[in-house]
Amino acid sequence: MAASSASAGDSPPPSSPNAAQNNLQHFFILHKASEKSTSIGKPRKRLDLCPTKLKEGDEGCLRMEAFQLVWSGIESSIKDVLRNMNAHVFNQIHSWVCDSFGAIKPIAPFSSPLGPFPIVTHATCSAQLFTALLLTKNMESVDDFSTFQELGLCLKSHGCHVASLSSLDFSPKNGIAGSISSLLRQFLIRSFDAADMSILASWYSQHGNYGSPVVVIIDDMERCSIPVLSDFILMLSEWVVKIPVILIMGVATTLDAPSNILPSNVLKKLCPCKFTLGSPAERMDAVVEAALVRQCSSFAVGHKVAVFLRNYFLNQDGTLTSFLRALKIACVQHFSSEPLRLILGGLLVKEDTKGSQNEKVIKCASQVLCHGRDQMAEQTDINIAHGLTELKRLQMLWSTVVLCLYEAGKCDKVQLLDLFCEALDPDVYNSFASDNDNRTGLGKKFVTSLSNDHCMLEQHLSSRKGRLICQVVRKVRDLPAALLCQLLKSWEVLTVNVLEIHDMIKELQSLLKFEEESCKPDLTDISKRHISHSGKAAILIDCMVRYFMMPIECMHLHEIFCFRNVEKLQSALIGDSRKRIQVDLLEFHKILRCSCCSKIGNIPLSPMPDTSIVYTLAQEHGDLINLHDWFQSFKTIAIPPKRKAKCKLKQSPLPKKRKESNDSENKSEASIQARFCRAITELQITGLIRMPSKKRRDCVQRVAFGL
Repeated sequence: MAASSASAGDSPPPSSPNAAQNNLQHFFILHKASEKSTSIGKPRKRLDLCPTKLKEGDEGCLRMEAFQLVWSGIESSIKDVLRNMNAHVFNQIHSWVCDSFGAIKPIAPFSSPLGPFPIVTHATCSAQLFTALLLTKNMESVDDFSTFQELGLCLKSHGCHVASLSSLDFSPKNGIAGSISSLLRQFLIRSFDAADMSILASWYSQHGNYGSPVVVIIDDMERCSIPVLSDFILMLSEWVVKIPVILIMGVATTLDAPSNILPSNVLKKLCPCKFTLGSPAERMDAVVEAALVRQCSSFAVGHKVAVFLRNYFLNQDGTLTSFLRALKIACVQHFSSEPLRLILGGLLVKEDTKGSQNEKVIKCASQVLCHGRDQMAEQTDINIAHGLTELKRLQMLWSTVVLCLYEAGKCDKVQLLDLFCEALDPDVYNSFASDNDNRTGLGKKFVTSLSNDHCMLEQHLSSRKGRLICQVVRKVRDLPAALLCQLLKSWEVLTVNVLEIHDMIKELQSLLKFEEESCKPDLTDISKRHISHSGKAAILIDCMVRYFMMPIECMHLHEIFCFRNVEKLQSALIGDSRKRIQVDLLEFHKILRCSCCSKIGNIPLSPMPDTSIVYTLAQEHGDLINLHDWFQSFKTIAIPPKRKAKCKLKQSPLPKKRKESNDSENKSEASIQARFCRAITELQITGLIRMPSKKRRDCVQRVAFGL
């Protein structure tokens, strides 16, 4: 594939096709180039991905390509699952919009822009405004932006005129004129000096605009200025007989919020209809399932990183945007860590999306692994391919078991994010599987467990009290017959690609169906059979956990896809600004990329920035720093010794020349003092020192110590 694209892009001369083919490297990528080829017939230089020859700039491009490849797939899955979650509610809103418009649409076209319009089917409709109250359940409006954007696009696709207003359009400063101006700007695609609704009525009467509902969306009514919003609603209710306006307002807290904050005369003008979106927890579970459970083969996180992401989500008022931002940063750091993760985590995924793994990619991956791991120096290409295949299989088994647990825990309101964190814990897996030396052969273990009593299951559950997984297993054991049948049907769908588990579920379903058809309807027997069936299902899920739910950190070659550096992620999200400032001041040469300063270490020299010199000298002092001593040390470094000796040699016994020399020294002294004061001020602003107190005016106090 790479070779064909290379030949098409390079256009080699027809006289030497064999030479070009023999020149192929192990693996290469052709980047899009904006510059034109300087000579026709001369092939461009190909990029060799061998770790020993890869340049820093090329490696950065490859890392970015791998990240974009993987993250685009994750982001696409997240958008699809959120769109599917909202699709049902959006369809209901569209049907309601059509019904509302059918109640107020005119039966005859305009006679004039300001003529009597419309003739309504109900006498009360002319005074009321059809209003949809959409409950979002979000404390922060940052997650609502994309939701209302999708809603607007959905209504536009069905032929509605849509305008979206935010709480900023209902500010007391601009008044109702600001909201009207925003309406005119969105509908008429230009600004007007006067905010007049008659302009909108005239626009609606034109050919092409007439005959469709006019939908006005307000994303969060509770953040709007209530007086301005009230005036806006009253104005729309007056113009609804000329413009068929339908209002949609987002509500974050409860659906009773409008009756609590709007005046009674405004409430009388509304004809409300209530809709509810999924809760933030439901959206989070859907995102975790799509991005981290089902699509775990391209990028995964370790247990500590997963716990940090969960806590970060809860501490940020449960905003999905903050969680996705943290996940994206983790993905960036994963692909910027090592060439090993770059090659295998990005390029192999690209090949895998096309249904096959290129032999050249596997060979290059083998070289990268050998370069990064001395203990794998003799690893063959076949072993690498087998290891990648086995890793993918184990991830699929883990994903299947987690989804089966989540399906069983839905009736007990178990959150997938909590279950996800526990399922990634290697300690939990080792405690579950500690009694299994051989973790293969689920069918044999399952048949043996079914023939025994429930003592073994009870022993397992009692030894793991407090675990969320054990809570789910107990719930399965206590399920009623109807819910147990539904659960087994769900498991049958989830395990269709895992024959070991799927066959056991089919066997249990057949057993249940056979006993129900063959036994007489005795209530006592039915109760006993139900307990036996639930116990068998609990034994099944317990065996699935112990044999197949291996966390990715316990898998071979997990470094390829798994990001585990929680300290690096925490520093990127939360940060330690004071520590970062100290590091940058002491290691400034890494930022400035100064080769001469990087060789001398922490020894202060005159070419260094003044702030770095001052802070490096401060490391030699304790809690208090004497300003006079500090300045003298800075002065000896800021003025090189050679310059001082040269000045002494040039001194003349003549008074005039001696005076000029003294003036020059005074100017130099003033310049050094100004530089020192500026550096001290910067350290004070950054919070590294505290200025002198009234008791010790000649000393400053250090605030930060060490790193």
